[in-house]
Amino acid sequence: MGAAPFSMWGQQTPQAKTPPPKNPSVPATKKSSKPAKKRSPRPRAQKAPTADRIREIQTALGQKGFYEGEANGKWDARSMAAMKKFQAANDLTATGKLDAKSLQKLGLGSDVAGAAAPRATANGTKPQ
Repeated sequence: MGAAPFSMWGQQTPQAKTPPPKNPSVPATKKSSKPAKKRSPRPRAQKAPTADRIREIQTALGQKGFYEGEANGKWDARSMAAMKKFQAANDLTATGKLDAKSLQKLGLGSDVAGAAAPRATANGTKPQ
C-alpha cells in the first residue's frame, strides 16, 4: 500500500497534499497549554442624574441665591455657572460639575459621600 494509487487506466494519480502550518514555528496540532484569560468586568459608569434630580439641585441652588430662574431639569450653562459660584463660595473646587461634596454642602447628598475611601476594619476587611 505504500505505492502511489493508480487510476483505472493505469496512470498514477497525484497525492493530496496537506497545507503547511500557518506559523512554521508552532506545529498545527499543538494547542496552547495556558487557559484563556478572563477579563474582569468593567466598572459601571456613573449614571447621569434624572431631570427631576437636576430640578431638585437647581431649586436648592436657587434657594441659596446661586441659580436664577425656573428649574428646568436640564444641566445647562446656567446650571453649571450657578454650581461654580456655589462651589467657590463654599471652598470647593469650582468645576461646575456635580460631585458628592457639592451635593452634600447643598444638603442633597449623603453624610459620608465624597468624604473618604472606605477604610479597612481591624480584621482587614472593608466595612459593609
